[in-house]
This record gives sequence, structure tokens and C-alpha cells, in this order.
Amino acid sequence: MAGALDGLKVVDFTSHVSGPYCTMLLADLGADVIKVERPGSGDDARRMPPFLGGEGAPFMLINRNKRSLVLDLKAPGDLALCRSLAERADVVIENFKPGTMAQLGLGYEALSAANPRLIYAAISGFGQNGPLHDRGGFDLMIQAMSGLMSVCGDPDGPPHRLPAPITDIAAGMFAAIAILSALAARERTGRGQQVESSLFEAGLAFGIYEAAGFFATGQRPERLGQGHRGSVPYQVFQTADGWLTVGGATRAMWIKLCHAIGAADLLDDARFADNASRVRHRAALVPLLQQRLIRQPTRQWMTALEAAGVPCGPVWNYDEGLTHEQTIAREMVREIDHPRAGRQRTLGTPLKLSATPASLRHPAPVLNEHGDDIRAAVTRGEWPVRPA
Repeated sequence: MAGALDGLKVVDFTSHVSGPYCTMLLADLGADVIKVERPGSGDDARRMPPFLGGEGAPFMLINRNKRSLVLDLKAPGDLALCRSLAERADVVIENFKPGTMAQLGLGYEALSAANPRLIYAAISGFGQNGPLHDRGGFDLMIQAMSGLMSVCGDPDGPPHRLPAPITDIAAGMFAAIAILSALAARERTGRGQQVESSLFEAGLAFGIYEAAGFFATGQRPERLGQGHRGSVPYQVFQTADGWLTVGGATRAMWIKLCHAIGAADLLDDARFADNASRVRHRAALVPLLQQRLIRQPTRQWMTALEAAGVPCGPVWNYDEGLTHEQTIAREMVREIDHPRAGRQRTLGTPLKLSATPASLRHPAPVLNEHGDDIRAAVTRGEWPVRPA
């Protein structure tokens, strides 16, 4: 069955995480993505452990459904081939330092002059303009500078980095949204445009509660540990044998929670009468709830809270989450054959479309796997036909 983006031609100059994540989403939806890599080493993510058959597992996960072409962007012949591909493409995407592609003659102005329908997407650390635009950006630094790190961790501890490369992934997602929006606009206008996203803006965009609080009060958002800025209780609690998440912020849920854990006395305490009051008095309330929840194992509390209709959930490790029957039912773990790594498991796609579903068609390419076919087709003046 054809994907939603079947027939869309994408030239991908990206590496690491943000750009490849964006083009993975497009490729899963059916786009034909040609991944341009540098000679010798290719994408740096190819060398990120762990390895299967000599191939980096993270690279294989976010570069599936693509084709690999090695080009030296400093060699005139290869540069000309890049331009020929771009002239036939719907989308060109890059995540170089701002200005790099323009210096090579592959910037938006040059490419759109030859291909007015081209959508040119740029992902960078801080954006294409502004005082920090020419500064390189990695997720670690962006989490620190966007404010994300300042609100993560225990209130009296150091700032913490989220282990997931959240600004990389979000910048890739936002770029994909921008590309799809530009494609929709092109249907009306007949012309492409330049779109961009940045890790810094992605990090800022996650601060919906923190930004709202700062704009409203002028106060620096405090670090709350496991707490929620606008809802109490809404956090992780320790049980007799593990950890449990509990959400009881609304009045109805708060009443049910108190009865379910044998804490009906808290309903008579004026400090906890409503959510706003509980937010103000979280320091007093949370220990009282913790004293009760530590007494029984997670499963027992889950049974009681679910029966009462209180939102709750256990804290799973990845080995538990990735093997759970819900994960399997939603096809979020798939298998694919790789020419070097063999049969392997990979994440499925979270994009679910009923009529034009996303799909896992091909494994991530080995370096320059499709180079000869692509070069030959471009020499003939064609867009290279992708394998079935």
C-alpha cells in the first residue's frame, strides 16, 4: 500500500540525530530519501555503539528506508551531481552550521533559482540568524541553555540532563511538520520555500509551564524534582517494592485517591482543599502521601487505584516497556533484515494512518550502498528509481 508521501523526492545532507530523525519520519511515510554522506566515514552516527555486524545500532534505527550516496562536496563533479539531484527533488534538508551550504553553492537561493518548487529545510543549533546563529549546538548544551536542564533534578541538587536527546528529536519533528506545511502551501502557490527549526527553539518550546509562569510572575521557575508545576499530586512515589506514578489533581480524582489509599482525613485539611491550595502546600502534602504509599507494593496500589478510577502507572524499565503486550499490539517493535547486522529488532513508527500507513520497507543502508545506481541515473538526467 502506498504511503502518504509516496513519490516525494528528498535529498538528505544531515547527520547525527536531528536531521536523520526528520528524514526517517518522511521515509517511513513513503518518501524516497537519498542520504548524502561524506567519503570514508559517512554519518558520524555510524560509529555510535552498540554495534551489530559492525554497524551502529542507533544509526540503523533512525536511517531506515533511506538510500546512501557518498559524495565529496568539495569535488566539482560531486558538487554538480548534488545540484542535479536538487533540481529534481521536492525537498532538500541539511543540518550544517548556518552558511555552510551557501558557501558550497547549495544554499536555498541557488537551488531554488533552478527549482522554484523546492522546499529547503535547515536544522541548526540556534537558528539561521541571531547572535548565536553561527555557534554549533549539541543536545547537551541546548538542554542547558534552553532552561530544560535547570528544572530537572532534585530541588536541592544539581541540574540534570534528560538522558534522551530530546532537543535533537524535537527539532527533527518540528522540521518535519514545517516541511509538510510547506508542501501543503506549495499545492496552493506552486512554489516552494525555505523552512527551518533549531534545537534551541525546540528546547524553549517544551517550557510551556515554565514560560507561562515566568511571563505571568517574572519569577525564575524553581526545580520541583518529580513534582508538576501546576498540579498536585502528579508525580512519582516510592512503594514497598518499587515506584508508582499517581495523578490526582482534579477534585474528583483527589477525593478518590484519598479514599483509595486510606487517607480520607486529608480531605478535611483546608491546605489541600483544591488543586491551587495543594500546589501552594506541596511540601506538606507530598510527604503525607508518601508515608502511606510506601507501605504496600506497587501492584497492590495499582489494583486499588485502578478500581477507584485514579490515574496511575508503574515505572517500567525499557526492557519492560519494549516487551509489553501493549507495545507489541501497537507494532512499536518490528523486525527487519540488514545485510550485515542480520535479523534485528527496531522501533516501529508512532505515525498511524489508516489509508496510507507508514511502513518499514528497507533497513538502514550501508555506506554508499546505492551510490552507483544513483550516479548512473543522475548522469542520464533522471531521478534514480528506488528499489522495490
